[in-house]
Amino acid sequence: MTPQPTTGPLTERAADWPSGLIDVLELAAQAGDAAQCRVVCEVRCGAQVFPVHALTLGNPDPVVPAMGIFGGVHGLERIGAEVALSFLRSLVSRLPWDDSLHRLLEGIRLVFMPLVNPGGLWRGTRANPQGVDLMRNSPVDCAHGAPWLLGGQRLSAGLPWYRGVAGAPMQAEAQALCEVVEQELMPHGFALSIDCHSGFGLTDRIWFPHAHTPKPVAHLPELHALGELLDRSLLHHRYVFEPQSLQYLSHGDLWDHLYLQAAHQGRGTLLPLTLEMGSWLWVKKNPRQVFSRHGIFNPLIEHRRQRVIRRHLALLDFLLRATYSHARWRPGEPAATDHREQALARWYRRKPK
Repeated sequence: MTPQPTTGPLTERAADWPSGLIDVLELAAQAGDAAQCRVVCEVRCGAQVFPVHALTLGNPDPVVPAMGIFGGVHGLERIGAEVALSFLRSLVSRLPWDDSLHRLLEGIRLVFMPLVNPGGLWRGTRANPQGVDLMRNSPVDCAHGAPWLLGGQRLSAGLPWYRGVAGAPMQAEAQALCEVVEQELMPHGFALSIDCHSGFGLTDRIWFPHAHTPKPVAHLPELHALGELLDRSLLHHRYVFEPQSLQYLSHGDLWDHLYLQAAHQGRGTLLPLTLEMGSWLWVKKNPRQVFSRHGIFNPLIEHRRQRVIRRHLALLDFLLRATYSHARWRPGEPAATDHREQALARWYRRKPK
């Protein structure tokens, strides 16, 4: 249930929340009966207690496809939460007048978790308030030589990319994300998720599993077909569509964990994607950003921030329509075999430079 304010537009408790959390409440109120908003967990950060919200729209019937939009897993990467919130805002603003959106929502389930790590956002840290990197926190281990530190470490929460204590339960935020995916996406015959991040290189990348192994995923034909559809439909885009393992391997990736879990259950198809916005490009254009801890991961100049959000909203709209229309582009045999061979040649059989 959406928390109801006692005075004014926000409760006294919410007045000290990060702005993204307030936006979720306001958008849920604007959507009215068209959306359902619930608190999936609460996170303590010093004297503050922050909720983690999941907001859903559309048809809950498992027969229809589902799409999940996630952001704010790393608290420093505010732009990821802003992209997810902006896409939600664009949909909510169309609800009063757009008949085509209502028809689309009859045939799809949409799930938003725009701010998975509110404590990290409030503190301005990549990790959550316990010092754990949520994207290194799952029980999936890499046996293929993950890079030291970057691939996840259990030495200390004082060092980056801390995985948490071995054998301990996942952090509350990570468990909440997994529970939402298990309840809202996995029951559907086809589901796609996009997790919005920033901070890797000069190029915007769309990653898919695996992160813990260089071995190809089982749904390689579908992912290759989706990549080709992106090239044909989102003209002149600047995304590099690839498995994360081409860049680096890591322990504890949440999306590897969920993808493997969905494959083990065998109930449907889950295609997890990660949008990795190339934040070094923003530093290149505005070198003074390097002196700000936020500037390394976010566009600080307002017109650039708006341009970044606009560009990625087009991607999210494409993925929404691709999810809704998945039956039209998902390859069956013999096309699936051709897509697999093309994908192996493109991503897994490269000659060393």
